[in-house]
Formats: sequence, C-alpha cells, structure tokens
Amino acid sequence: MNILRKTYRHLLPLGSLILPTLALAADEPAPVLNNGNTAWMLTSTGLVLFMTIPGLSLFYAGMVRAKNVLSVLMQCFAITALISILWAVFGYSLAFSDGGGLNDWIGGMGKAFLAGVTPASLNGTIPESVFITFQMTFAIITPALIIGAFAERMKFSAMLLFMGSWVTLVYLPICHWVWGNGWLMTMGALDFAGGTVVHINAGIAGLVAAIVLGKRNGFPNNAMPPHSLPLTVTGAGMLWVGWFGFNAGSALAADGAAGMAMLVTQLATAAAALSWMFTEWMVHGKPSALGIVSGAVAGLVAVTPASGTAGAMGAIAIGAIAGVACFLGATSLKRAMGYDDSLDAFGVHGIGGTVGALLTGIFASADLGGVGLAEGRTILGQLTIQGISVAVTMIYCGVLSFILLKIIDGLVGLRVDKEQETMGLDLSLHNEQGYNL
Repeated sequence: MNILRKTYRHLLPLGSLILPTLALAADEPAPVLNNGNTAWMLTSTGLVLFMTIPGLSLFYAGMVRAKNVLSVLMQCFAITALISILWAVFGYSLAFSDGGGLNDWIGGMGKAFLAGVTPASLNGTIPESVFITFQMTFAIITPALIIGAFAERMKFSAMLLFMGSWVTLVYLPICHWVWGNGWLMTMGALDFAGGTVVHINAGIAGLVAAIVLGKRNGFPNNAMPPHSLPLTVTGAGMLWVGWFGFNAGSALAADGAAGMAMLVTQLATAAAALSWMFTEWMVHGKPSALGIVSGAVAGLVAVTPASGTAGAMGAIAIGAIAGVACFLGATSLKRAMGYDDSLDAFGVHGIGGTVGALLTGIFASADLGGVGLAEGRTILGQLTIQGISVAVTMIYCGVLSFILLKIIDGLVGLRVDKEQETMGLDLSLHNEQGYNL
C-alpha cells in the first residue's frame, strides 16, 4: 500500500503535465455546449424579437389615429436597428462584462465591439453569440415600449436621440445591477425576466416623457379612439405568443424552470385578461376587445419578474391583481393626474411591472407554491428587497429620463409643431400615408 501511495504521488505531477486539462477539470468542469439548450435559446431569441416586430408594432399602430400609423411602425423598426448596433458596439459589454472595481454599478469595456466572441465562445451551455442576441432583444423592446406614452407628437430625430442615450445611460446600468452581478443582484433582488429592468424602466420613462412633452392637441376633450382594433388585437396575440420566449427563455436552458415559466406565464396572462375584462364590464357596462387585450398584456408584464420563482396558483393571483390595478392605472389614475399617456405605457408597464416585482417577493415563498426564498430570508425580508429595487429603478430612471429629455429639447426640440401634429406624423415626418383611400 505504501508503494502504491508513493507511485501515485510521483505520477500525479507527471499526469498533470501531460494532461493539464484533465487536472483542471477535476476542480472546475469546463463548460460544454448543450444542443437542446441552444436550440431552445435560438427559438426564444426569435420569439422575443417577434414581440417587437411585428407584435408591439401592430399593437401600438392599431391604437393610434390613422394619420400616425406609419410613424409608430417606423419608430419600432428604427429602434430595433439602432439598439442592435449600440448593443454590439458597447451595450453588451457594459451590461454583462466584469467592471472591475466598478462592477457593482456598471460593466467594463472588455467585450466592446464583441471582442473575443467566436463561434466556440460559450455562456454556460449555450453559445455566447446566442446569449448576446437574446439579451439584445430585451434591450430592443424596452425603449420600444416607451413610444406608447408619447405617440403622435414627438419628432423622429428627437426620438432617436432619446432612445440611444436612454439605453446607454439608463437601461445598461440597471440591467447590470440586476442581471450582470451588480449591487441589486448581490442584494438578492428577484427579477427573472425583466420586471424592473424592462417594464418599470420603460413605464417610468414613458410617464416622464408624456409629462415633459405635454398633451396631444385636443386631449382630453376630443375623442381619439384607436383607428384599427383588429391590428391591436393581432399585435396582442403576437405579444402573448412571443412572451414565452421572453419568460421561459430567461431560464437559459430547456429544463423544468423553463417549463414552469411557460406555465405561469400562460396562467397569469389569462387571469389578468379576465380580471380587466370583468372590471371594465362592471364599471362601464360592456366588455371591450381593447380591454381584454390590454389586460392580457398587463398579466404578461406582471408575471415577468416572477416567472422563474412563482408557482401556478401564485401566477393566477399575480395576474388577477395586475389586471385590476392596471385597469385603474390606465383609466382612473390617468384622469386624476391629467397626463396624456397616449397608449397607456405607464398604466400597463409601469404599474404592471411594479405590482409584479413586489408580488414576486411574496409568491416566491415555498409556502405559497413558489420555488422558495433564500435560506434564512422571510417574505417580509424579500418584499423589502423588492421594494428597494423598485424604488431605485423608478428614481434613477425618472431623474435621468427627465434630464435627457430636457437636453434633447434644447438641442433639436422634442415636439412637432401644431401644423405637423394636425396633419399627422406619417405625412409631416415621413411623407407617406398608411392608407390611400
């Protein structure tokens, strides 16, 4: 036995020299590509992009007046193109790379211009290129959501300047705080697929933009109904389907977590659609198509942060609560405060994201059917952390959005003139018409 031990001690260093990768693997297994996970993430990435174009594009385009339909479609397409390039140049690096001594607050520039990314690069068990593109689609849809708040009145040039600077100074830091090993992630904030990063962020920016730009001419005295509810309902259906990539894809694997995220997404959306519909029915006497699809989107928004931690019954509760809360936010609150959130970006995404982020801290509890809280953490403790993440996101986004809008207003002006607004943005800004009747 002693001879065997001595032989082992002499052969081990030699073996390490001959097969260094095997010696390393004994401590930390090297990442290995998983074809199933990769296939699912390729699918999820396509689904999330599908949410923006054509999903969100049609959802918003149907709700504006006919003279502005192309302007909304144009904004969604332009944002998709602009943010894709910014993400590759510096966005991905600042959101997800190591920021060194500043890592609590922002990533570094080590991945700028996607340096070092090759077909062989991995992020866990999927290609890094797939992870980059998947996260790019989140960065695309977040500013696209904002346009619903200022639809029909912002200059196209101002919109491009605002979206590029907003993603750089607001979205990227908050994304890093929550998902890039920043301080909110370290603190234990739960946001599986974007309650704070995407929806509260977009909702608050939309509210600030609506207030800074002011009301549309004639609002609220003149009726401004959606010009094509069939487009809006079609877009909402695309959002519902695409959202499975948004939430279930955030598991970054084809596993049980993705399956549960898909289930709770469906249940919360259905519950919110029904709760909005029945609330509207009781208040106004009739249920509307616009109401039920708005409720569905509210449920999708609210379950997003909880989709990786809530159980089935928790998801139904989240959706039911969000449907009522967002209905009140899009109707009573907007009337009481007097702001013109054209397509209810704040009413649905700001309020829905807040409700979802807070309820995530409750329904993650194993006692309520969730996956369970961190060891030693109570529901009250997690709810406190969720409240901090919500408050910080609101304050940071609100202040920076206001500053950016004021700077851009001074540079190029934010709003079209009255004549252009009356003519409609399709003709006045793009020299085109959505319909030649």
